[in-house]
Amino acid sequence: MMREPCHPGELLREDVLAPLSLGVSEAARRLGMSRVALSRVLNGHAGISPDLAIRLERAGVSTARFWLAAQTSYDLARAMKREQPAVERLAA
Repeated sequence: MMREPCHPGELLREDVLAPLSLGVSEAARRLGMSRVALSRVLNGHAGISPDLAIRLERAGVSTARFWLAAQTSYDLARAMKREQPAVERLAA
């Protein structure tokens, strides 16, 4: 069984901020955003936006495309677990 990808905020918290011993307040300051907004991302209550992805790239933390792909993969995995309505083919 395929494992659901972790929330990108968890990846940011565990693989980027923790090894640097950066707290939420300092990381938010360095990224030019509010502590509350970053905390929501890190705790899975908000996703990685295109703006945050660009800020992370400019801060030297991978690429904006990486962060957006991680968010999209996470969102898609969650959507595939939800019941979907019946659909009909649009093309032959």
